[in-house]
Amino acid sequence: MQSPHQTLGPSRRSLLLGAGATALTAASASVASASTASASMASAAAEVAVPSPDVLPLTGGPDFPIGLFWPPHPFASTAERFAEIKNAGFDFVISGNYAGDGNIFTYQLGLARDAGLKMLISDDIQIRNMSRWFSISDTTTDFLSITPAEAKEFYTRARNAYGPYSSLAGFNFYDEPGAGWFATLAKALAISRELAPQLLPYINLFPSDDASYYRSFVDVVKPSLISFDRYPLLSEGREDANYFHNWAIVRDAALHGDIPSWVFIQTLAYNNHREPTAAELLWQVNISLAYGAKGIQYFTYWTPEAARGEGFGPALITVDGQRTSRYYAAQQINTTWLHQVGRELKPLVSDTVEHVNETPLPNGTVGFTPTSLVSGISGDPVVVGTFRPRDTTSGDRWLLVANRSHSTRARAVVSLNSQTVGSAGIFQPARQQYAPQRVGQIPVTLAPGAATLIKLTAK
Repeated sequence: MQSPHQTLGPSRRSLLLGAGATALTAASASVASASTASASMASAAAEVAVPSPDVLPLTGGPDFPIGLFWPPHPFASTAERFAEIKNAGFDFVISGNYAGDGNIFTYQLGLARDAGLKMLISDDIQIRNMSRWFSISDTTTDFLSITPAEAKEFYTRARNAYGPYSSLAGFNFYDEPGAGWFATLAKALAISRELAPQLLPYINLFPSDDASYYRSFVDVVKPSLISFDRYPLLSEGREDANYFHNWAIVRDAALHGDIPSWVFIQTLAYNNHREPTAAELLWQVNISLAYGAKGIQYFTYWTPEAARGEGFGPALITVDGQRTSRYYAAQQINTTWLHQVGRELKPLVSDTVEHVNETPLPNGTVGFTPTSLVSGISGDPVVVGTFRPRDTTSGDRWLLVANRSHSTRARAVVSLNSQTVGSAGIFQPARQQYAPQRVGQIPVTLAPGAATLIKLTAK
């Protein structure tokens, strides 16, 4: 499935024939004395320990990460602009928008540090050489490959250049790789973990209905998270019929690898896709939370200019730097709901995702089945994500009840089993507390795209 991310990346050929080839020559010379060790290094890299996501930037800690793609371009990268990002409730920035130079990266890292933001660096030439433009191989006769020793040299340069900045969260190794690139990415991530285990190695996958693509990524690359992009709001009011299916197989792959799942949400119109309303932004967020998302990313923040193609409309910030209504909608979502509810959900494990009172069921979805705690859910269509603590001895559960509709209000009643549920509470984000509810029937009223979180304590 084609993704608009592909139009926002640099040309491989332009880098390969320019700085990439120069950098490769330099790297080859600098590691000539270590060439005899490349084979043993490749073997050692495969054995490098994979850090737990709990100890890495963004995936670790209690706070739910909210990021953006396509930040202000270099000429608009100012302290005021980065403060504007922070004020909208964002935690991290994925670099881009013509930032492809080391001096620009260090400048933006300084701005991010001062604003209290983290950055994932994309398009650095050293990282591109070791993860995208060349494969990593001991077969030096292939002019489109580099040795593990050369890849190690490239990564060392990037780490040393940007590592002194506390705002550096990690590197974006590849946006939307094909499965044929997984072996090289596995080697690249092993090298990064050997040389900088404290940094997050980030890769975003393309949309796909092929479960084996995501499962193979987890098994071969051994990533620290699984991120993907799929934009469900099509033109003429339509929805992508396989959006839920894609989310279901990503969720399955994340659970298989015991890693967090992140997703991009659509903020703008582009070819065959419509401009989202505030409710549709919220709907994408809450559907993703119901499916177990542990990180939300916005595509895009700054509007790509028309010359890039794809018919991009205004995003959160226009091409000329003006805030749109979606900036304020995202700010409201991030600061009054997503950070608070995300903090509750981040340490929990996605147990089930069910579409309730919806006929027919969308492709790849599962209907509601009563449990020992929840005997029924009546009313309008909702999507219910059930979560459990990592402590498998606990019978407590959390229900994120999300409105299936982004255009109409939903009313539902969650019926609890008084024999098994000791107490219930509805999460109040403003107070970050659970308001006690009578165990029995809990009525839920949801605005378009909205959701509520219910905690059930087992007897």
